Amino acid sequence: MFVWSYGKTIFTSPATPSNEFCLSKADKEQYEKEERPESQQEILRRAAKDLPIYTTTASRAIRYCDRCQLIKPDRCHHCSACDVCVLKMDHHCPWVNNCVGFSNYKFFLLFLMYSLLYCLFVAATVLQYFIKFWTLGSVNLLISFSLSPQNELPDTHAKFHVLFLFFVAAMFFISILSLFSYHCWLVGKNRSTIETFRAPTFRNGPDKNGFSLGCSKNLREVFGDEKKYWLLPIFTSLGDGCNFPTRLVIMDPEQLAVSSQNEPAKSSVANQSFPTRPLSESQNRLLSSDCQWVETGPEEENVKSGS
Repeated sequence: MFVWSYGKTIFTSPATPSNEFCLSKADKEQYEKEERPESQQEILRRAAKDLPIYTTTASRAIRYCDRCQLIKPDRCHHCSACDVCVLKMDHHCPWVNNCVGFSNYKFFLLFLMYSLLYCLFVAATVLQYFIKFWTLGSVNLLISFSLSPQNELPDTHAKFHVLFLFFVAAMFFISILSLFSYHCWLVGKNRSTIETFRAPTFRNGPDKNGFSLGCSKNLREVFGDEKKYWLLPIFTSLGDGCNFPTRLVIMDPEQLAVSSQNEPAKSSVANQSFPTRPLSESQNRLLSSDCQWVETGPEEENVKSGS
């Protein structure tokens, strides 16, 4: 299982955006001719109006990759080592010489888990010999030295082999345990390593928990619905890597003020506020079991305009 997971992590190609995120030939030529950033952003906004994109740059601009010449989907980043845009990029790992992203993130987690178990198995099986060499080795060494006619030390190469094997297994176990624990925390929060250091920006501002749907749904998004496949390095992640369900659509302050004023007159329950509809609810079954939000009239239009 360790070798299988390691091989899948190495040889699985990073998933790249589909052709719908590439600019058309006319838009690309017009984008290259324009010198003003405002005009370029207007071209990108026109091209991205029908795309499932809900995040922007910190300056509220459309995320565009000049190298790959495409509009970046949510959670997509360009890897300078692979020279390609990677869907849901987590990081570029030198240990596997590959990008860890949407296509192989499950394999990477299983690789860490089976590496952890492998190091634990090696350290546990060598521990008894490690103890014997330290407790009995010194006594046997003195006896052999006193009985040796030429006062030569006996061959103790095996002792250093066992010491080396135990310490290497223990050190790798400690280091991998910290890395595996960190990525388990990321899965529970539905974040990538990049999003931990730089939160994605939605229309209400940066939000590290923008893609979090709850621990159970976050786990299913990575490992899939079938629990029998969770421990196997088989791709079972949900979604296509380009479109992700988000937590909530936060309306603009002006829209929020208008909605809060109109809500008491339109709501059937007094003093009860209803959250806005989650994004991509109709496109992702992770949100299919959520409760139905009560929205009527202008409030529904605000949600549509917000999405």
